[in-house]
Amino acid sequence: MIVFDLNCQRGHRFEGWFGSSRDFAEQHDSGLLTCPTCGSLEVAKAPMAPAVGRKPGAEQRADRPGKAAATAVGAQGGRGMAGGAAPPELAEAIAQLAELQLRAVRNSRWVGGEFAETSRAIHYGERVEEAIYGRASAQEAQGLIDEGIRIAPLLFPIAPPDEVN
Repeated sequence: MIVFDLNCQRGHRFEGWFGSSRDFAEQHDSGLLTCPTCGSLEVAKAPMAPAVGRKPGAEQRADRPGKAAATAVGAQGGRGMAGGAAPPELAEAIAQLAELQLRAVRNSRWVGGEFAETSRAIHYGERVEEAIYGRASAQEAQGLIDEGIRIAPLLFPIAPPDEVN
């Protein structure tokens, strides 16, 4: 997995997790990336500082910014998240979104890799209408959207029922 800092045209900054840089490019080019704050489709990678590891036993110097400095800012009541706690409002919003997703998943049927095929069958009246969830590639998802089939990504990763012990 690779994590990119992303931002939208309105300046909202957020993280995106991708299997590879290519996955990011494919999702971006397919219009599947949206800002979680405002819904903008104009999303780009934000400048990121490289993660450079220290030598074992090396002490961090006070004149160099880093994790220790960021943690100290967060611990002093700063509202930033770099190394500190998320603002309570953000934590509450994330918890509410996670609960909504959990309810949606509990009230749906897992169709695994057959998501695109099953969605089409339901949309065209070939199967009984029901709530489903599963896996689809970026190309499959874009194809469904192009056909006017309403789908939405799950915001938080889940373990498929057949992979849970």
